[in-house]
Amino acid sequence: MASETRLAFAHPSERAIATAGDEPRDRISLRDHVAEVEIGAFQDERGTTQRVRFNVVVEVLPFKGHIDDDVDRILSYDRVTEAIAHELEAERLNLLETLAERIAERILLEPQALRTFVRIEKIDRGPGALGVEIVRSKRDVAEHLESLADEVAQEQPHPRVVYLSNAAMADPRLTEWIDTLAARKAPLILCVGLPDTPRPHSGHVMTQRRIDLLAIEQNGWCLAARDLRCKVVATRTELDWAMKNNQICVWAPSKIVLDAVQGPETKPKDSVALSAWFAGEIDAVELLVIGEALPETSPVSIRALAPGDGLF
Repeated sequence: MASETRLAFAHPSERAIATAGDEPRDRISLRDHVAEVEIGAFQDERGTTQRVRFNVVVEVLPFKGHIDDDVDRILSYDRVTEAIAHELEAERLNLLETLAERIAERILLEPQALRTFVRIEKIDRGPGALGVEIVRSKRDVAEHLESLADEVAQEQPHPRVVYLSNAAMADPRLTEWIDTLAARKAPLILCVGLPDTPRPHSGHVMTQRRIDLLAIEQNGWCLAARDLRCKVVATRTELDWAMKNNQICVWAPSKIVLDAVQGPETKPKDSVALSAWFAGEIDAVELLVIGEALPETSPVSIRALAPGDGLF
């Protein structure tokens, strides 16, 4: 009995281990995450916030193959904290049980997630912590996941992608343009093309493709040096986080292009067309091209500006 009591109050990671079946699983965890929340059914809990502590464990199937230190291949911890933040912002709730259920369902939307333990505690309501812990698996909430997936798809941000020519990058108004673009509602992702400087030529199509993609990334780092708000990002996980947190991005194309199941047919030297493909992949609201001609086709709305034009 003593061991069962200890386990009941142990961290959810210990509960997960104790209740694991024969199938091996990996686990990621969030410990002692505290947020100020207005929650509770009692009158004295209305109109004021209190500290609430979250401990979460997510069981996932072990990754098969080589992870290659690639963030896009694993379930990111950010998905757990985002699930908590989203449900806290959605509406005021009376019950921790409701909050825990909604957080669990949002976590279980992730393809890698199999089962999750969610413990939530009020730590300001008495001499101890008052809380609830639930365990949910994909099978437990399967009937809710399809409709929730539709809701989550509608919540995804739709960025504005802006292609900057080398002349636009060198323009003294660059910071002013970024200020104007960043002030708009859509997240901002900047794209660039090949630099004006010479680059190696391999004489082989596939190796040259990689050389050119890396040259674009080097040019992206030059843009980031012009305005330190701009962060060079290479993975979809980084992009998703940046868009949700209002970070200005410069797209480093190699990883997303090379990992794409149906990659772009365009060559890296046709960098505006490559940016248009990327804008379509992330469902951008538009592609704004500054200083270059437009491609013949684009999967998203596209318009062009010359560096000498007024930006808007």
